[in-house]
Amino acid sequence: MSRSLHDQTLALAGVFQAAALVQQIAHRGSCDDAALETCLRSLFATDPASTLDVYGGDLHDIQEGLQALSTVLAQQSRSQDVEVLRYVLNLIHLESKLKRRSDMLDVIANRIDQARHTAAHFGYTHPNLVGNLASIYTDTISTFRLRIQVSGNPDILQRQENAEKVRALLLAGIRSAVLWRQSGGHRWQLIFSRRKVIQHARDLLR
Repeated sequence: MSRSLHDQTLALAGVFQAAALVQQIAHRGSCDDAALETCLRSLFATDPASTLDVYGGDLHDIQEGLQALSTVLAQQSRSQDVEVLRYVLNLIHLESKLKRRSDMLDVIANRIDQARHTAAHFGYTHPNLVGNLASIYTDTISTFRLRIQVSGNPDILQRQENAEKVRALLLAGIRSAVLWRQSGGHRWQLIFSRRKVIQHARDLLR
């Protein structure tokens, strides 16, 4: 896997896209279906030719994440930006815990592999697959002491379909955090190389 700024920015945009969609669902009960599909499809990209291939091979598919990255990292002036950044930092922290748990990584890999048939048959945003991915998150990542507290409208979050989309997206966010680390990303980069990452994200949006 390439360890360039380009690859790190794309992978980090993947984390931001998942986090931004979680924030939207939690408050509005909906998000962009194409952006959701990109996140969930990334879970099944286990042998990509490039980092962009994880997200479908088209920059447009990761646009929501690039936009969120370039906005949220630059300012954090709105409450939704603060929420998105909190989710991103929590996902990166959880991934650092997960990488030490080979047993849990094996469970996640096996269950995602089993879900391929459902994805192929129904599509990546079908409730059957979303529920399947949500249960993987519940049975694995949710067992860590640190749990991501999702802020939003309680009535919206109590609906099963929304709760399952949130969990499936958090699992996809972890997958992008893995990719970010594999491409050379690390938490210090969010402090010391933030301007470079923001600028590259903006260049990719043009």
